[in-house]
Amino acid sequence: MRYDRERAVEYARRWAYGRNPRYYDFSSIGGDCTNFASQCIYAGSGIMNYTPLYGWFYINANNRTPSWTGVNELYRFLINNKSEGPQGVVTALADIEPGDIVQLKFGSGERFDHSPVVIDAGSGTPESILVAAHSIDSSCRPLSSYSYTGLRPIHIYNVGA
Repeated sequence: MRYDRERAVEYARRWAYGRNPRYYDFSSIGGDCTNFASQCIYAGSGIMNYTPLYGWFYINANNRTPSWTGVNELYRFLINNKSEGPQGVVTALADIEPGDIVQLKFGSGERFDHSPVVIDAGSGTPESILVAAHSIDSSCRPLSSYSYTGLRPIHIYNVGA
């Protein structure tokens, strides 16, 4: 099944500075960035993976998988998913497309901290890629405006049915 990038970007633009009332706002308890990224990905995929613990789904704030709201958990799900829902691969920044995710690391260590959604891939450089995000709400923000120590571009290439 095809990932609908236009719908993902449309959703990102619509909700970048607001909160969809269908989803809990995690801003005050660790951040809302990956929740927002998951909502955008879901808008483009239309399929959740209801596998307990290791899937990717949201029913409500207390009934969701860690991958719906956790930066590193979303990465593990997208990269390892071979069944229902979105499937991703780490790619070169130059190959990123609208609707993809570029995860950012702000400190040292292995863990990544932020999951902005690409809304315009530009020429594939940090200066030209524009993202939307929650936690610090933004839309059309240049990727280069973040002070990051590492980045992880994730290209969503398929939606398993």
